[in-house]
Amino acid sequence: MRLYEHEAADIFEHAGIPVPRRGVVQSPEEAVDLAGRIGYPVMLKAQVLAGGRGLAGGIRPAGSPEEVEEIARTLLNLEIRSMPVRKILVSERVNGSKELYVGIAVDGSVGKPVVIASTEGGVQIEQTAKERPEKVARTYVEPDFGFHAYQARSLLQGLGFSQRVLISCSDVLARLFNVFTRWEALIAEINPLMVLPNGGVLAVDARMEVDNSALHRITHPLPEYLERFQNPIERKGREIGVTYVDLGGDIGLISSGAGLGMATMDIIGERLRPANFLETGGGITEKLLYQCMELVMMKPDLRAIFLNVYGGINPIHEGARGVVRYIKEHNVTLPIVAKALGNRQEETWEILRSGGVHVVTETATEAAVQKLCDLLAGDGQADKFMTR
Repeated sequence: MRLYEHEAADIFEHAGIPVPRRGVVQSPEEAVDLAGRIGYPVMLKAQVLAGGRGLAGGIRPAGSPEEVEEIARTLLNLEIRSMPVRKILVSERVNGSKELYVGIAVDGSVGKPVVIASTEGGVQIEQTAKERPEKVARTYVEPDFGFHAYQARSLLQGLGFSQRVLISCSDVLARLFNVFTRWEALIAEINPLMVLPNGGVLAVDARMEVDNSALHRITHPLPEYLERFQNPIERKGREIGVTYVDLGGDIGLISSGAGLGMATMDIIGERLRPANFLETGGGITEKLLYQCMELVMMKPDLRAIFLNVYGGINPIHEGARGVVRYIKEHNVTLPIVAKALGNRQEETWEILRSGGVHVVTETATEAAVQKLCDLLAGDGQADKFMTR
């Protein structure tokens, strides 16, 4: 799960990584008071568990109490990716000679952490890695041996840093790796790491995601915020016992298994934009499928729903009753396409059809996705939803 920026910054600071003076507020009055104590100019940063804050107007500079009050009021009335802003991070505005990127992530393809550094800080690190690979240095780390400052210096030497900056960045990168391993993180990132005129550095932004499955192995005290999930829909999914991941598209997905769900998501993604990944963990009860419909429908601007379930031991007709009950109780008018195969499939098809669901009886998921595309095209919506 992703931590708020201010939480990640606190963890980084505790590990000895230099960060700006800062504090968290929940009202314009608190923002003005804190900014006065920090000293102007300051940065006001909306605290939400989502990317793209800058593009959404969630990160703003301020040079006076009047500006702070006005901006804070605006931010606290802002929603970013459907997440309301409840808190604002107020921090000193840092002027540096250069912005860098440093980060550590788990590379699932090799099963090791990868340490990445770049002389090109900013939001487009992935694009930089593709277009200007000479500006990005990376190395894989053997988890049993760790990652130390001398290894960080070796990694960074090819990027053209001065000796002073090289020492400062190497120390930060080694400390960041310690944070990464201590907290069982999936990613720990500083973007940007600001180089100061004196050769020192400050972690101007902090990002961290912790592996939910590893929390039981962490031996030091866990702050309560590690129990949170990234957004309200994902949190609701955890409560009902399913896995929900927001993907940002507009085609809702319900599947009865992780493998089936991922394959379906990829097939949908070839032509449309999936709104989510949702797998029921094998359960296909009436109550659970009703709750899954409720969960998927929480996403705003949804255009259609795709249901892909398979029943081996579990009969699937009960789940169909849950889907239809939700449709009728909430007058759902979105097009819904279902591919449901397995135990008591014929009965399942009839139940789904009684609720207006478009049932595809072929075994290939591609055929069901084609049906969905045809339905959207018939409504004149296809061009809106096709990926390019």
